[in-house]
Amino acid sequence: MTGRRVVVTGIGTINPLGHSIEEYFKNLEAGVSAAAEITKFNAEKFRSRIACEVKDYDWTKYFDRKEVRKYDLFAQYAMISANEALTDAGIVDNDTIDLERVGVVWGSGTGGTTTFYEESKGYIEGNYTPRFSPFFVPRMVIDLAAGFISLKYGFMGPNYSTVSACASSNHAMIDALNLIRWGKADIIVTGGSEASINDPGVGSFCGMQALSTRNDDPQHASRPFDASRDGFVIGEGGGALIFEEYEHAIKRGAKIYCEVAGGGMSADAYHMTAPHPEGKGAMMSMREALKDAEMQIEDIDYINAHGTSTPLGDIAEIKAIKSLFGDHAYKLNISSTKSMAGHLLGGTAAIEALACVMAVTRDIVPPTINVETLDPEIDPQLNLTLGKAQKREVRSALSNTFGFGGHNSSIIFRKI
Repeated sequence: MTGRRVVVTGIGTINPLGHSIEEYFKNLEAGVSAAAEITKFNAEKFRSRIACEVKDYDWTKYFDRKEVRKYDLFAQYAMISANEALTDAGIVDNDTIDLERVGVVWGSGTGGTTTFYEESKGYIEGNYTPRFSPFFVPRMVIDLAAGFISLKYGFMGPNYSTVSACASSNHAMIDALNLIRWGKADIIVTGGSEASINDPGVGSFCGMQALSTRNDDPQHASRPFDASRDGFVIGEGGGALIFEEYEHAIKRGAKIYCEVAGGGMSADAYHMTAPHPEGKGAMMSMREALKDAEMQIEDIDYINAHGTSTPLGDIAEIKAIKSLFGDHAYKLNISSTKSMAGHLLGGTAAIEALACVMAVTRDIVPPTINVETLDPEIDPQLNLTLGKAQKREVRSALSNTFGFGGHNSSIIFRKI
């Protein structure tokens, strides 16, 4: 670890398990499944017709009609998550904060796919001829989530978005960590969001045969590590964390949740979509995170696994964990919260980082649900936190997210 220490001083979310941090944490601990039949569009033509949607979403609770015209749904989720986190951190309307020293680094894998689909479809069908909406580009492009947050609050520090498929939010958080370490900012709003439960989003993953087709039993469809898993369940939403330089947080009397200890990144350099079968890149990512944090393998108590419920991915990650952690792997708690919230693609690392914050601050490890018969290739002696949350001291938690293209990322949160 080099440079200044970084801590988490605010958290916020809207995701399939809750419209706030407390609702999310409550349902995580309770092992609630958010999966259900898709309601956002008619999915009858697709092999997979299930998703983890944000339930009972009403944009009028957050935006006026003029404002919401600017935002694709993924940006709405970003704004809502960021506002809760900034409010939690005591930054909103705080005139002691130097806005030139506050940045935003936000992750998303697909951005405004709903906008792109609806605008393109409308144009082709003649509804918008002879022009597209002037809000087409601002609603579609991924970087505008970070841009909109900075515009709303006047943040003038580093501002951009990261795009690395399902690793996007972890990469955003690791960048935020390093920017503060290097003295480029004192506070950074980071995290990620996604809103791809639409025709092209679901249809494209169906075309890859990546999604679960357990349409008659949605709540049990996301089943990481189970022998009968058949693909992931797509989710949506966002999560935000306020990263802040430690001395800056202490000086202003901020509430501190935990420390952001380190981050690691690697590439599989193996296949366009499949993970390295031995989890080599995943192992490297975790190893580099530990090195960056100047920690030993024995310092980790919990791993929030990428655990998507895909046949290849789950096995490769378990191999990576055993390869790196050796005998200590049997002393860890491991769980996949995707079994409950689904897979938020580029936004998934953000809400899984929040699950790690819960584990570290409350000493509660969220469960892996829906495992009925453990895959015979997975060591049954590992503690996969099956069925129920577990109480234990969590000194440090490591969160993995991996993306198509071989992108691997790991980030560590620890008690302070």
